[in-house]
Amino acid sequence: MKYWTLGVMAICISIVSCAQKQKTKTVPAQPAAEPASNNNTLLWKISGNGLEKPSYLFGTIHLLCADDAVLSENMKKAIGGADEVYFEVDMDNLLDMFGAFTKMKMRGDTTLHDLLAEEEYTRVKNYFEEKGSMIPFSMLEKYKPILAASMLESGSLPCDKTAVMEQVIMQQAKENDKKIKGLETMAFQAGILDSIPYKVQAKQLLEYVDEAGKGKTGEDKELSEMWKAYNEQDLKKLEDLMIKGDIGINNYTDLLLYRRNSNWVTKLKTLLPGKSLVVAVGAGHLPGEKGVINLLRKAGYTLTPVDNKRETGREI
Repeated sequence: MKYWTLGVMAICISIVSCAQKQKTKTVPAQPAAEPASNNNTLLWKISGNGLEKPSYLFGTIHLLCADDAVLSENMKKAIGGADEVYFEVDMDNLLDMFGAFTKMKMRGDTTLHDLLAEEEYTRVKNYFEEKGSMIPFSMLEKYKPILAASMLESGSLPCDKTAVMEQVIMQQAKENDKKIKGLETMAFQAGILDSIPYKVQAKQLLEYVDEAGKGKTGEDKELSEMWKAYNEQDLKKLEDLMIKGDIGINNYTDLLLYRRNSNWVTKLKTLLPGKSLVVAVGAGHLPGEKGVINLLRKAGYTLTPVDNKRETGREI
């Protein structure tokens, strides 16, 4: 499934289970500093087009090794100087997050057993039960298969402890007493997944399970390449990896990425004036002709790469 999974829907369980309120020393509100030496960065300054204050665009990845889930000093400064922090959805709304559990299920009491042949279903069930999951398979098989697959992808990370990047950013925003908002709603994201035929999703899940069952697979390799590209902040590489993605899901690129990018930029045109925002969305939404960076430029804004060097706990 790679990056196509709608990240916030897929990680809301983690957010709800590990939400925390601890306070640490806040970072003084300062504008993000020097530009990056090249375009290998996840952090971009939005200025021009009549804006009185700069805002910042940041690319997240929804699950990564905990040692890599570190914010740069410039990202901390951008959050410290912002009026509000926007995610794909409002991740501070626990009521909405809990409500997402019901939205994860397929419509009409459909289960994975209804979508696959008997022996295919058995292969998937056995894999989940052998591998283990934070959610029992009896519940998981009622979820939209894309979301079930996203839980398997975490096992491809080269580490034992994982983290949710949005959670790290949200914690930093809370430490700076920043309002947290969303560009979309959970209901909207759930509706997008309902627009992709469940059988298509189920076949992709089956393919993932079959490949993963063989050991170190091409799928694992591509996922590793994606996480490596993210840690190297190489948006061009991320875009190339997405273009190589699963054919079945790639048929829905316009639905999953491009339309949403356009909708976000339309909304940002009304949000940016008079405020300084940090907008943190999946890194896959940033690059390319139809990516958020280019769409904002076409709308008249200046997008400048900002140095985003981080002190991570692992060598990249």
